[in-house]
Amino acid sequence: MTPPVAGPAPLPRNRSFRLLWFGEGVSVLGAMTTVVVIPLLAVTDFDAGPGWMGLLTAAAWLPWLFVGLPAGAWVDRLDARRVMVAADLVGATAVGSVPVAWVAGVLTLPHLAAAALVNGACTVFFRTAYGAFVPTAVREPDLDAANGRLYGTESAMQVAGPGVGGLAVQLFGGAVALLLDVVSFLVSAVCLWRIDPRSLRRHEHRAGRTSLRREIAEGVRVVTADPFLRFFTLQGAASNFALTGYQTLLVLFLVRDLGVGPTTVGALMSAGSLGGLAGASAAGRLAGRVGTARAMRWLQVLGGPTALLVALATPGPGVLLVPLGAALVGAGVVGANVVRSAFRQRYTPPELLGRAASASSVLNFGTMPAAGLAAGWLGSAAGLRSTIFVMAALHTVFSMLVYVGPYRARRDLPTGRVGGGASEVRAEGGAEGRRPRRGTPRSRR
Repeated sequence: MTPPVAGPAPLPRNRSFRLLWFGEGVSVLGAMTTVVVIPLLAVTDFDAGPGWMGLLTAAAWLPWLFVGLPAGAWVDRLDARRVMVAADLVGATAVGSVPVAWVAGVLTLPHLAAAALVNGACTVFFRTAYGAFVPTAVREPDLDAANGRLYGTESAMQVAGPGVGGLAVQLFGGAVALLLDVVSFLVSAVCLWRIDPRSLRRHEHRAGRTSLRREIAEGVRVVTADPFLRFFTLQGAASNFALTGYQTLLVLFLVRDLGVGPTTVGALMSAGSLGGLAGASAAGRLAGRVGTARAMRWLQVLGGPTALLVALATPGPGVLLVPLGAALVGAGVVGANVVRSAFRQRYTPPELLGRAASASSVLNFGTMPAAGLAAGWLGSAAGLRSTIFVMAALHTVFSMLVYVGPYRARRDLPTGRVGGGASEVRAEGGAEGRRPRRGTPRSRR
């Protein structure tokens, strides 16, 4: 006899969400140590220049261009939780191969790039499945609070991770420090595996009913046909190009131009991540108070021009402009992500979440390999500071596009489901700022 399906419990008693929350927090901590460790390993052990730094960044994001679209269709056909567990295990193997090769004396820069490529492919499947899994693990009224906690914890780990990574490189060396990420993959896999499937909301999987190509096309169509999803995707792709461009060279800029050591690199990047934590904590309350569309505009303006502060940093006390600029960018970008994620999870039909997420992500993240290569080339030709300034200026311009987008004069983003009819998808309040109706993201408390 099949046990009854209970579905998600209210958030305070939701064990499945707690397991997801803890596992994701540990995983992000490990990933953020690697964000510092691999560039430091490349610079300190192999004397890598801007070109190799660009290649390493490109390798990490390139899989989105090749497997992003089919990953969404596969996730909608399969058990998202099992996909995430498999991605964690393969990712642990890829990253773990680096310290093994280092101990054997055969580690090379191409090996680092290959590990980044495989790990990037695992990230495609994990993040696509993750976006589809969260709405099954929590009740719809709890989505705002759940996303706020997830993003808040991710931001906290982004604060701790770079510092831990820089310290680990100082104490153990870059290759051995990557073992922290391997352990984080395994913790995430165990937490996901322990989630009881009976506690999840169930959606019909469509395996074998239509062709893979047709299912991919459905995901692309829901994103490209809707003005809100289309705008978020295009603007995100442009901003990600610029942000990835300057982040590609940030560690090299800190070490070579500003004279910073590994431990200080980690500390500066950790301090910069504090802004993301603040943005995640405040986003829900801000959206509930001023409206979701207004919150998006304010947050993106906060996270735009402040990127220029990073390019103005100088040796000595002037290096503090790096964490200041990064903190303000993080507050704006992460806060906007919290609001946008809850909107997409409500707005997109559950059976299309994986495909719609992958269709957005292919373009959203697909610009990042090009950004890494462009930053590497421009950094070699024009210098590190000039390249960071150009990329920060581009990010500023792209952030200001909120004033020409489809929600430029609205108080709130749409509610209901995309394609559900004009009455369902009309923005709440409109330009007049009427009182929000039920369904608008509110304060998480």
